[in-house]
Amino acid sequence: MDIILLKDIEKVGAKHQVIAVKDGFGRNFLIPQKMAIIANKSNMARLSELKRQEEAREAKMIGTYQAIAERLSSAVLRIGAKSGTSGKIFGSVTNVQIGQAMKEQLDIDVERRKIALRDEVKELGKYIADLHLHKDVEATINFEVVSE
Repeated sequence: MDIILLKDIEKVGAKHQVIAVKDGFGRNFLIPQKMAIIANKSNMARLSELKRQEEAREAKMIGTYQAIAERLSSAVLRIGAKSGTSGKIFGSVTNVQIGQAMKEQLDIDVERRKIALRDEVKELGKYIADLHLHKDVEATINFEVVSE
């Protein structure tokens, strides 16, 4: 079954991509969840309109994305974590915690999937993460893991 994806789906495909999937996966999961539509003639014609609308929406947002990138370049987020005496933290810091810190400290709300950690964060210290806002706009997030 050929479908058109309406969202980015990890390990399946990117938004607006036409892919072949098994019938049950398409009919029982992707289509009812509004993640995809069947790739017939009318929907294929609609695909170009969907792409055009998405590009127009993204073009309007580029200015906002650039402003976010500028704010993040000068800011250092502080993330609290429980740690032992040697400086190792219990667990690790993830992109979810970075996203929450951005929202609390800088009032910037970003999807967690757009944040990519360069290294595993398992000790106290300073780290850098990448933020992929748009294909043309990327930013770096400087953050410091401190003991709670």
